[in-house]
Amino acid sequence: MLVFLCGIGTAQAAAPKTVLVLGDSLSAAHNISVESGWVYLLDLRLGNMVPKWTAVNASISGETSLSGRNRLPALLQTYHPAVVVIELGANDGLQGLSLPSLRDNLAAMIDLAQHAKARVLLLGIEMPVNYGPQYRDGLRAVYTDLSRSRHTALVPFLLDGVALDPSLMQEDGLHPLAAGEPKVLDTVWKQLQPLLH
Repeated sequence: MLVFLCGIGTAQAAAPKTVLVLGDSLSAAHNISVESGWVYLLDLRLGNMVPKWTAVNASISGETSLSGRNRLPALLQTYHPAVVVIELGANDGLQGLSLPSLRDNLAAMIDLAQHAKARVLLLGIEMPVNYGPQYRDGLRAVYTDLSRSRHTALVPFLLDGVALDPSLMQEDGLHPLAAGEPKVLDTVWKQLQPLLH
C-alpha cells in the first residue's frame, strides 16, 4: 500500500518500493491460507526494512508462461516495481509444453521488466522424475541459460529442501503445506535480498 504523509510542515514520505511477484499456484498459496504463503511472509519481512518495501502478489493458480507474459505489461504500468520475481514454468512443464516456447515467454518477460528499469529474480522449478531426464535437464537449462544471458538473479529450484520432505508437502506432492512456506521464503530471500537497494 502506498502511504503519503502530507500536512503543514510535514515532508511527503517516500512510497515503499515494490517487489512484484508473477507466479502460479506455488506463489498463490494453493490450498492454504493466504497469510501462510511465502509471498505474504515476504511482504511482512519487507515491511520491517528501512526504507520499507512492499510485495505485490500477482500470482494466479494455473498460470502459464504465456498468460504471465500477456499480463505483465499492465502490471508493470500499474505498480512500477523496482524488482520483478518471475515464478512461472511449472504449468508449462506439467502440460508438456515445448521448452523453446517457455524460454521465449520467460525471455520476453525478463526483457519487459528490465526495460521498465526493474531488477529480475527468476525462480526455477523441477519436474517430477516421471517426465524423464531429457525434459527435466532441458527445463533446468532454460532457467540457468536465461539467467546468464539476461543477467538476472536465479533461484535454481524454488522448493529446494521442501519438495522431498513429505512433512512439508501437500498430498498432491506438488505444493507446500503452510509449514513449508517459511523455508520457501528463505530460499527466495537469499537471492532477492541483494536486489533490494
